[in-house]
Amino acid sequence: MEMTDVYAAKKRLSSTVHHTDLQHSLTFSNISGNEIYLKPENLQKTGSFKVRGAYNKISKLSETTHLKTVVASSAGNHAQGVAYAAAERGIEAIIVMPQSTPIAKVTATQNYGATVVLHGDFYDDAYNKALEITKEKNAVFIPPFDDEDIIAGQGTVALEMLDDEPDLDAIIVPAGGGGLLAGVAFAVKHINPKIKVIGVQAERANAIVRSFEAKKRICSDNIFTIADGIAVKNPGELTVDFINKYVDEMLTVTDDEIASTIIHLIERTKMIVEPAGATSLALALSGKLKEKGKKIACLLSGGNIDVGFMNKIIEKGLVSRGRQMKFSVVLSDKPGSLSDFSKIMSKNNANIISVQYDRMSTEIHLNETILHIACEVGGFDHGKKVISNLEKNGYKVIFNENNAL
Repeated sequence: MEMTDVYAAKKRLSSTVHHTDLQHSLTFSNISGNEIYLKPENLQKTGSFKVRGAYNKISKLSETTHLKTVVASSAGNHAQGVAYAAAERGIEAIIVMPQSTPIAKVTATQNYGATVVLHGDFYDDAYNKALEITKEKNAVFIPPFDDEDIIAGQGTVALEMLDDEPDLDAIIVPAGGGGLLAGVAFAVKHINPKIKVIGVQAERANAIVRSFEAKKRICSDNIFTIADGIAVKNPGELTVDFINKYVDEMLTVTDDEIASTIIHLIERTKMIVEPAGATSLALALSGKLKEKGKKIACLLSGGNIDVGFMNKIIEKGLVSRGRQMKFSVVLSDKPGSLSDFSKIMSKNNANIISVQYDRMSTEIHLNETILHIACEVGGFDHGKKVISNLEKNGYKVIFNENNAL
């Protein structure tokens, strides 16, 4: 692949995709100790960067081939990118998705004009079915990341970022299969090798991090993360080669850090960013970067988040930031006990969200009950004050491992 391929992709995409402007954030700059810029590809057509690679691939094929049908397998953003790109070129698109795919994503893909085939329980099942359909239809399979035309299309993100802010010191890019990171790193290093490219993955879906450290492609047996958009067991062979050659550093973030960052983005920028897309900013805010006082761009890769899952992410984010806490207290099982407890909580400005009685525990006496509490507080310091005042009033406070202050 040459830089001419990336510039050719930019030309093909010029009348189709949005140039999502790089945005400086004073709030996140103050938190991180660096000058933070956001590249909001969550505001891109189809809600993610994926349309860039898909459109470039399909458009380029159309220039030399009488393309009738394209096939793809995806449970997320690639599906919508291929569906949109095919519709724009007047080409039939068949997208195979796992049967567990949320209905909202299926509907969104269909609304872009694609035929959706639900097959299997996992992505691998959908992928194998897509290859069958490709052969049956004499169609062309559009891969999600391990393809030079896809990589070149994703690399156009870097061209826009450097047009907007040519003197960046570093760019942080999420990585799943590796197409976006490979494309951005390739373009950046050919334009300005001094700019550091940092890849980020979820801590429990870190195949590319391990591949980067081993300098060879390594796949994961098991992955588990809320960042489903980058939850990839098997990264691309081509993308890993590009990443090992052009990327400077690979780091990870936890699910708690991702969830907390999503809350930050909602509160501070009023933007909805999916967990995979929030990993770049999560890393910038985590304190794991060596850089200080540098101009750093965080690529927010997508915003397609399932509404039904949103409340779980928000709750997780609030807990990780100390805005919600869960604990248990032992009460005397007599009238007025709950009222006395509630008065202390009210006096300390803690808002009770839920209460659950537990009289069955073997750890309490017959005249006692355990009260399981979820409440809202102003942060970790406020939470510690609430607990301290409860203990001063004679309450035994019990925390489980995940909710300890």
